[in-house]
Amino acid sequence: MNLLFHNSRIKLNQGVLFWREVGTGIPVVFLHGAWNDGSEWVSTMELLAENLHCFSPDLLGFGESANPNIHHSIDLQVECLADFLAALKLEKVYLVGNSLGGWIAASYALKYPEQVSGLILLAPEGVAAAGEKQYWQKRRRLFHCSPLIIKFLRLINPLTKLIGLKKTIATDLELRKTLLQSSTACQLLFNRKQAEIAAELLEKHLPEIKVPCLILQGGQDTQIAISRSNTYAQLIPNIQLNNIAHGEDNLPETCAGVVAEAIRDFIRN
Repeated sequence: MNLLFHNSRIKLNQGVLFWREVGTGIPVVFLHGAWNDGSEWVSTMELLAENLHCFSPDLLGFGESANPNIHHSIDLQVECLADFLAALKLEKVYLVGNSLGGWIAASYALKYPEQVSGLILLAPEGVAAAGEKQYWQKRRRLFHCSPLIIKFLRLINPLTKLIGLKKTIATDLELRKTLLQSSTACQLLFNRKQAEIAAELLEKHLPEIKVPCLILQGGQDTQIAISRSNTYAQLIPNIQLNNIAHGEDNLPETCAGVVAEAIRDFIRN
């Protein structure tokens, strides 16, 4: 199917926001994950555009949107989304959020419930899970690691192979590269004061979500991600949890067809 995507920019109070738009019908806004931008939703949007009006913004600080020199927070992202929807005169929408986007979508539904028809959350962040402290500590260390240490590790590459650490170090260096390319995601998820992050977690507030909600979770994802999805499913009253058995950690890109079908069925019903 050859669909014409419209790419646009708009200046909001927080900065310029870029978004992709396709289709007609019920408005659906797609929010991307921490290590990506709105393009991760293109394949899913193509499958839904016949009956749904799809919008996929790059969140503030990501992709082609502005990255102002400000202190990023989930609340800031929520307010930016509110300004975006107001500017486009979208009074009520379905919100679809992946990972970090799921945290923002759920936070938005709590603050502006009258503007949300329903939530579809894919492996959402925003609640605590066993093992995540060590998970984020490692990423914080890699993010702040001295360039001299990185240079040293590259210099001793032949030695790391001899002692069996080459693969581990190569994986960590690749992860560090991803982190450095996603500074806004790092700030939102682990590079702020812990008390500030904890204050934006949603466990205490999820029972207040009254709009219909669907959780999509990959069965081959990490235990931390699966645990978070289960927490959402246990705490939100009007919810259904769909496990995609073969799904891994980026459902919009790896399981676009299954995700699109689930979204279509949820909105139709």
